[in-house]
Amino acid sequence: MFNLLKVCVVAVALSLPSLAWAQGKIAVVNLQEAIMQSDVAQKRLGEVRNGEDYKSDKAEFDRLKGEFDELVKEFQKDAAAMSQEQQVAARQKLASKQADLEHVTGKLQQAEQLAGQTLLQEMSPKVQDVLRDLIATEGIGLLLQRASVIHADAGYSITAKVTDKLNQMPAE
Repeated sequence: MFNLLKVCVVAVALSLPSLAWAQGKIAVVNLQEAIMQSDVAQKRLGEVRNGEDYKSDKAEFDRLKGEFDELVKEFQKDAAAMSQEQQVAARQKLASKQADLEHVTGKLQQAEQLAGQTLLQEMSPKVQDVLRDLIATEGIGLLLQRASVIHADAGYSITAKVTDKLNQMPAE
């Protein structure tokens, strides 16, 4: 009787992996990363970055960053010899320069984010087609968005496959 129970437990244990496999495998995908790494997205971001407004803002960012770094260096060098009023004035100047830098950084990020959001909307139908194809060919039974998963080994990710398939699609 005990041996029969052992045989049953072993049979059930051996059949569990095949039952899970029959239902399909589990995968995760980061759709935003897949889209943004595609050739189309890289080209579009390049166009945004080569636009006059973006170039102007980038030049202003570089100038402000250089000025900010120089002010920090001077303050660190001269802080010990400065009076209290001079230190306060130097800190205010640094804060003002940092605020200017953050403003320009925000403009640059906003331009890239707008382009990214537009791309995500435009490419959504293509991504759905790619996902349907991958789900069928890979035998995926459960596909999760990477952001909602606490942990997944890299082997579960199909993000690169999605990007590759997007790159293989004809440009419109």
